[in-house]
Amino acid sequence: MILLMQILLICNTLLVSRAPRLLHSLPHTHCEFVNGSIYMHTLHESLLQQSMASDHERLRALKAFDGTKAGVKGLVDAGVTTIPAIFHHPPESLADAPHHHRGHHQFAIPVIDLAGLGTPSERASVVGAMKAAAATVGFFQVTNHGVPESAMSKVLAAVRRFNEEPAEAKAPYYSRDPKRRARYQCNFDLFRSPAASWRDTLYMEMAPEPPPPEQIPPACRTIAPEYTRLVQRLGRILFGLLSEALGLSRSYLEEEAGCLEGLSVGCHYYPACPEPRRTLGTARHSDPSFLTVLLQDAVGGLQVLVEDEKRRPAWVDVPAEAGALVVNVGDYLQILSNDRFRSVEHRVVASSAGPRVSVACFFRADASTRVLAPIVAGGDGDGRARYRSTTVPEMLRHYGTKGLGGVSALQRVRI
Repeated sequence: MILLMQILLICNTLLVSRAPRLLHSLPHTHCEFVNGSIYMHTLHESLLQQSMASDHERLRALKAFDGTKAGVKGLVDAGVTTIPAIFHHPPESLADAPHHHRGHHQFAIPVIDLAGLGTPSERASVVGAMKAAAATVGFFQVTNHGVPESAMSKVLAAVRRFNEEPAEAKAPYYSRDPKRRARYQCNFDLFRSPAASWRDTLYMEMAPEPPPPEQIPPACRTIAPEYTRLVQRLGRILFGLLSEALGLSRSYLEEEAGCLEGLSVGCHYYPACPEPRRTLGTARHSDPSFLTVLLQDAVGGLQVLVEDEKRRPAWVDVPAEAGALVVNVGDYLQILSNDRFRSVEHRVVASSAGPRVSVACFFRADASTRVLAPIVAGGDGDGRARYRSTTVPEMLRHYGTKGLGGVSALQRVRI
């Protein structure tokens, strides 16, 4: 057997001591111990053999998988050709998922050139385009945004480099402790979602207070703060334009609503999947943010839920435009805008190509103090609030309970 091709189930002394008890809980397990280590393929076989007949059995499988601290990348490195049942999504979730990444519907996500802000008339044109995009599909791409392509390339390369390090090098950063401001994990909602998604994530809370440097993996330690500062500068421009689109002062969303107070970064790694038609890279969801700014590589796979020409829901691709960043309205901004801007559901399909790498920057408020309430003044609203006032902690509790998918958090506060 080729030792270097296996990802260890047990990465340190503590887990080794628990290994027999862990594997004893998995039926039909065949395992080999080599110098106190258990091979990932053993775990994979155990996961496949489980019938998933009960929630208890599924929970045991989830705990066993999570205990490897190797994520989806560990399964791929072990050479799996079929995916464990915990990753199987129901057919209704997979419907209309073109795994070749070519959309079925003629719909183009708007692309907005931010170079045209030099004169009042040019700025007004950009504000109009952004307002139209935010009010309809809730997604648009921006070019000439001020984030150098060199920084974009560096952060994508750093995320890929970290995820492709040996499992034992990544394991110390693997955590589900919400108090850690930087943590690596497979699916933040692994134990709450109906099905796991085929991705691993390095999550970092970068503002208002960044993580201690030692919590950030060395591969990302320098570029993460640098890239964050660049995106924050872009965010100031975007929120100024969107404030004007709402008929408010340019500084309103930044200074009055606090849309620039917090910034969280999700660095996603989607390995090539041996059975892409049975799972998703990211399940259908909307974002708990004011805005999300997404950098994606050329692999593609992001899809947005829109209405087709017959007003039927349809998934359309968001193509990877060279040098562009994808921007989407989040739930918090839909509340603030009183439904004038739309937070639209989206997903990432799994693919046999890959890996896919993306970096999502979520603009959020200070979770300890911020109240979210509709802005009914300005713009073209009718003056009637469509949401009750809520708080960021209340919204975050709901997201934390339901995970991705499920009933939209917006429905809980809609009047």
